Order: sequence, then structure tokens, then C-alpha cells
Amino acid sequence: MKTDDLIGLLAADSSSPWRLRKVLAVAIACGVLIAATMFFVGIGFRPDIDQAMSSIRFLFKFVITIALAITATSAVFIAARPDVRLGWRGTALAIAPVLIVCAAAVELMVLPENQWMPHMIGHNARFCLTLIPLLAIGPLACLLVALRRGAPSNPGRAGAIAGLAASGIAATFYAANCNDDSPLFVMAWYPLATLIVTAAGYLIGRKLLRW
Repeated sequence: MKTDDLIGLLAADSSSPWRLRKVLAVAIACGVLIAATMFFVGIGFRPDIDQAMSSIRFLFKFVITIALAITATSAVFIAARPDVRLGWRGTALAIAPVLIVCAAAVELMVLPENQWMPHMIGHNARFCLTLIPLLAIGPLACLLVALRRGAPSNPGRAGAIAGLAASGIAATFYAANCNDDSPLFVMAWYPLATLIVTAAGYLIGRKLLRW
């Protein structure tokens, strides 16, 4: 059977999208649960969490990470299908990067120039680059397994989007532990950690999701 014929058969099965959505929803829930368990058992909140809750910089980290998690998980539902373009969901993936850039621009305006580099380097870069990928393992694995129930026309892209979603989930938990709240730090290190997970998702997806 030709690939185009197979795609047509999958697209014609009206019950498949609903079943696949349920599988992906369960995968997301399981991924969040795994990441939460790893966080609360092995990492935990930062010691000054009560004081941090009153900081706009601290809270805005969650605006960014949750935006990534929501937009990427939304895109996963589409990437799993062979017959649908990402459309506005693909465009929405730019929301989190735009938020980071805007917040960093404001930070540059309010901080003295001699404070830019210290705030960007921070104190926890190595933990950021380690813990976000670590916390993302569970969500990424769950999403990749669920995506095998679909028929993504671009396996690498589907895996990369799963990596973005897993990164958003992981970064949301990690942000509660990280005591570097400057948007400059977030702009420098969170995307790099996300890139690691996204690249892993892409490479694994190319092999695992091929059909």
C-alpha cells in the first residue's frame, strides 16, 4: 500500500482522532505525575519559597514555562495525525519565546549595565541544564509511547514537539526550585535545556515513530 493511500485510510477513520486524543491525554497526565514525583521526592521547593511567591520575577517564570507546556501539548495532538497541519498551534509555539524576550528586554532596562552578566550567568546554570532534561524524561517517554498509537506524517517533528511539551512540564517544576529568577537567566539557560530535550525527542521520534 502506498503511503498516500495509508494516510487516506487513517484520515477517513473518524473514530481514530478521538481514541488518539484520549491516549495522549492519559500520556500527558502520566508524564506530569512522573515529573511531579521526581520533583517532590528528589528535588523539592527552594528554601525561600514563601518569600519568592511575592516576587514578580519568580512568578513570571511560571507564565513562561506553563505557556510552553500548554502550547506544545496542544501541538502534540495535531502532530500525531497524518492529515492535519499544525496551523495556529504551530504559531502559538512562539508565545513562550516572545514572553522570554520581552521580559529580558524589560530586565535590561531596569538593571544597571554592570548587573546584566551576573544576572544572566546566575548560580544554578548547571542544575538547570541537568534537572530540566532529567524531569523531562518521564513526560517525553509517555508522549513518545502515545504517539506510536498515531501516525505522524513527520516523525521527527512529532518527536521534537513532544520534547517541547516535556520541557515545558519539566521546567514548570524546576522553576519552583531554581532561585535564579532574572529573565536574563531564564532566557540564557531554560531554552538551552529545552533544546537538549527537543533534540532528543527529534532523534528518538525519527526512529520510534516511523511507519
